[in-house]
Amino acid sequence: MEIIIAASPKAIASIVADAIEDLLTEHAGTVLGLATGSSPLSVYQELIRRHRDNGLSFAKSRAFLLDEYLGLPRAHPQSYHSVIRSEFVDHIDIDPTHVYSPDGEAADPVVEGQRYDAAIAAAGGIELQLLGIGTDGHIGFNEPTSSLRSRTRVKTLTEQTRSDNARFFDHVDQVPRHVMTQGLGTISEARHLVLVATGEAKAEAVAAMVEGPVAAICPGSVLQLHQHATVLVDEDAASRLKLADYYRHVYANKPRWQGI
Repeated sequence: MEIIIAASPKAIASIVADAIEDLLTEHAGTVLGLATGSSPLSVYQELIRRHRDNGLSFAKSRAFLLDEYLGLPRAHPQSYHSVIRSEFVDHIDIDPTHVYSPDGEAADPVVEGQRYDAAIAAAGGIELQLLGIGTDGHIGFNEPTSSLRSRTRVKTLTEQTRSDNARFFDHVDQVPRHVMTQGLGTISEARHLVLVATGEAKAEAVAAMVEGPVAAICPGSVLQLHQHATVLVDEDAASRLKLADYYRHVYANKPRWQGI
């Protein structure tokens, strides 16, 4: 696992955008894994800028979302199907029909989870998966005690997660209690995991993920088992890391041609 402590969300966005641009340059048909929420927003804004100003093209790429609220219509403004389009997809040249998400209205959620995993596999797998982390350590919507080998399935949100997401709704009571999410096993099949976390509110979760034990109580800790995982944090999110100085030293002395 590589830990990069950057000065700001803008600096993090530039590093991640470089990695995505390199992938698209090497293979225009790259399959990306997209996350919603506040953490990846600066990355999307930087990619949109590069598309607009520098001609970075996503036209031949495809993308899969991490999760979706169960029972929320796709047309709802807070469905992740809608959110990823308003925040990213509508501003670049990717074919929106090539941006896939779990069907939160599926008649049989079990079958839908299996279908979604099969669709990712049929696409050749995800090359780079963007991730955020919740204050309780969840990635995707894999709440604490999720199996480290879990597949795409229905999960019940904790009240903390519903409270954290209430800012996107008029009231916490409008936040769905259930979601469909890629499992930790599904996420771990991506060839590169790139997790972004900013702000002091994420510091405890980041420390548990990076320096704590690999345990279901902190789902993000599954990144410790991955062959290519990069965690990018700002100073506030890094504030509880015991080995922060070492991570800075490693990154400062890393050959730049390696990227992330």
